[in-house]
Amino acid sequence: MSVKRMRGRSVELRKSPRSRATPNPPKTERPRQTSGAHTIAPPPTKPAFPAAAPSPIGPVPLPDFGKLSVNLARATEQGQKALAAYMKPIEQGQTNNEIAAQVADCVNTLGRVAEHWLSDANRALEAQTKLATGFIDLWGQTLKRMTGEAAEPVVAPDPSDKRFADPRWQELPFFDFLRQAYKLSSNWAEEMVAEAENLDPNTRKKATFYVRQITSALSPSNFIGTNPELLYTTAETSGENLARGMKMLAEDIAAGKGALKIRQSDPSKFQLGVNMAMSPGKVVWRNDLMELIQYSPTTEEVYKRPLLIVPPWINKFYVLDLNPEKSFIRFAVEQGLTVFVISWVNPDERHADKSFEHYMREGIFAGLEAIEKATGERSVSTIGYCVGGTLLACALAYMAAKRDDRIESATFLTTQVDFTDAGDLQVFADRAMVDAVEEKMAETGYLDGAKMANAFNMLRPNDLVWSYVVNNYLKGKEPMPFDLLTWNSDSTRMPRANHAFYLRNCYLENNLTRGEMKIGGIKLDLRKVKIPVYNLATKEDHIAPARSVFTGAKYFGGEMRYVLAGSGHIAGVVNPAWKPKYQYWTGERPAGDFDDWVAKAEMHPGSWWTDWAEWVTRQAPVKVPAREPGGGALKPLCDAPGEYVRVQA
Repeated sequence: MSVKRMRGRSVELRKSPRSRATPNPPKTERPRQTSGAHTIAPPPTKPAFPAAAPSPIGPVPLPDFGKLSVNLARATEQGQKALAAYMKPIEQGQTNNEIAAQVADCVNTLGRVAEHWLSDANRALEAQTKLATGFIDLWGQTLKRMTGEAAEPVVAPDPSDKRFADPRWQELPFFDFLRQAYKLSSNWAEEMVAEAENLDPNTRKKATFYVRQITSALSPSNFIGTNPELLYTTAETSGENLARGMKMLAEDIAAGKGALKIRQSDPSKFQLGVNMAMSPGKVVWRNDLMELIQYSPTTEEVYKRPLLIVPPWINKFYVLDLNPEKSFIRFAVEQGLTVFVISWVNPDERHADKSFEHYMREGIFAGLEAIEKATGERSVSTIGYCVGGTLLACALAYMAAKRDDRIESATFLTTQVDFTDAGDLQVFADRAMVDAVEEKMAETGYLDGAKMANAFNMLRPNDLVWSYVVNNYLKGKEPMPFDLLTWNSDSTRMPRANHAFYLRNCYLENNLTRGEMKIGGIKLDLRKVKIPVYNLATKEDHIAPARSVFTGAKYFGGEMRYVLAGSGHIAGVVNPAWKPKYQYWTGERPAGDFDDWVAKAEMHPGSWWTDWAEWVTRQAPVKVPAREPGGGALKPLCDAPGEYVRVQA
C-alpha cells in the first residue's frame, strides 16, 4: 500500500489481488486500472505495421558456415575468371570507342539538365527542397514503424514493379526504407529531366534514357547487402547461389568476348528445324547475301500471286516461325499463299562492303527473279518487317522510278520510313556515337551482333538486363527455356557499309521522307509508290513507335490501310490468330494528328492476322494448283530453315 499526494490530499492506491483480476475485455475496449475513486487508463497499444495476418517471411535462416566459406571461395575463383575474360580484349589492345562515346554523351546530356537547374539559385533550392522534404517525411514514417506504430508509406508499392515483389521489402522497415528512398530519388531525377525547360526533344529523350540506365543500375534490388530476398537466399543455400552465379557470369563474359552476353533463356532446349523454325520447306536459291526459302503448301489450291517476306537482318527471320502455335509463316501458308522468305547471311569481314543497295539488289530483286523461276509468276505480294520494311520501301521507290511493277502490294510490319519521331534506338544514333561505331566497324568490317543485342536490351533495362543479373548471377538460377528469348539472344552481325548507310540516312538525316536519299544514283520518292499498302504499327512499340509509323504512312502515294495492334514490336506482330492475346484498331487513311486517329479508330477483338489475310487475298483472288518447292525451274538446295540461319554471331 502506498500514499500519493494529489491536489493537496492523500490518496490511497491499492492493487487488486491476482485472484480477483477481471477477465480480458473485448478488443474494442481498453483494460482499465482503478485507484480509489479515480480510474486510470493505460497508454494505447501501438499496432504493428502492417496490421494484418502474421508475417509469412519467417525467421532468417542460419547458413552452414563451413559450406559458406567453401562457396565464397568458389565464387571468388569464378569472379577472377570473369575478370580475366573481361580484361582479355583490353590486354590484346582492343579498344571500345562506342563506350567512350556513350559516356561522354551521357555526361554532356545530363550536364544540360544540371545547367537548367543550377543556373537559377531559386530553382536549384526548389529542386533540393523537394527531394529533402520527401526524405524527411520518409525518415519520420520509418521511425514510426520502428517503434511499432502504423504509418502509411511515403511511396506506395507498385504492384507492377517485380523488383520489389517479395514481401520482405515491405514487412522489414529497413528494406522498406531502402525501397522508398530509391523510388523517391529515381522519381525526382526523372522529374528533373521532364521539367528542364532548356532541352530540345532529342536531348530530353537521351537524358531520360540515361537517367533510366543509372537509376535501374543503382536499384537496391541489384545488390546482396540491400536486397532481403538475396540475403535470405544466400543464407539458405550457404552461398551456393553465389558460386553458381559467378560461374555463369564468367561463362557469359567469355561468350561475349569481354562483354557481358546475358543468357536470357536455356538455348539447349531448342533446335532449329526440330522445335523452332520447323515449318516444312526448301531453300531454292542462294547467293552471298541470302537464302530464299519456299514453304510447302498445306492446301490443294493456292493463290496465283506468291508472297515474298523480307525480314530484318538485325535479327534472324524465324521470329515469324518460332513454333507451329506462333508461326505467322505457317498461318500464311494455311491461307493458301505460296510463301517465300529471305534468310539473310550472318555477315563477317568478307561482307564489309555490302551496302544498302546490295541488300536491295541481291536480296529483294534477286528474290523476285528466283520466285519467277520457281513459280512462273512475275507479280508478287511482299511483306517487310522492321528494317526489312525500310529496305522494301526504298526498293519500291526505286522500282517506281524505274517503272518496275513486279511488286503489286506491300505490307509493312512495325516499319519506319520517317524518323522524326524515331524510337528509343535514336539515343544510339547521335553523330558522335555513329562516328565511333563506324570507326569500330572499320577495324572488323562489321558490327558485332552482341553490341546491337545489348542496345536493344538497354531499352528495357529492368526487364532485359537487371532482372537477369539478379536471377542468374546473384540467385544462381539458370534461366528457363523460352523460345522468344532464345531467338532474341541469337544475334546477327551487320556489315559496315550497310549499317553506316542506314544510321546516317535514316536516323541522323531522315533522308527518305525528305526526298534526299539516293540509291543507284536515283533520288527516292515514296509518293510515286502507288500500290496498295497494309501498314501495321503496334501500340507499345519503343523501337518503331506507332506515331512514327503513322507519320511515315502519309508519304505513300497509293491506297493505305493503317492498322494499330496491341502490345509491342515483337508480341504485337506475333499475335497468333489461333490464340490471340491482343486486339487491333482500324480507321481512315493516316492524315492529321495521330491522337485524333486513335480517338476515332474502331477496336476489333482478336489478331490482326485475319484482317491482313482478307486484305492480301482480296488483292489477287485467282487460285491455281498448289506448288511444291522444287516443282519449278529451281531445285531444292537443302531443307528449311537453311544453312545461313544456323551461323552464330
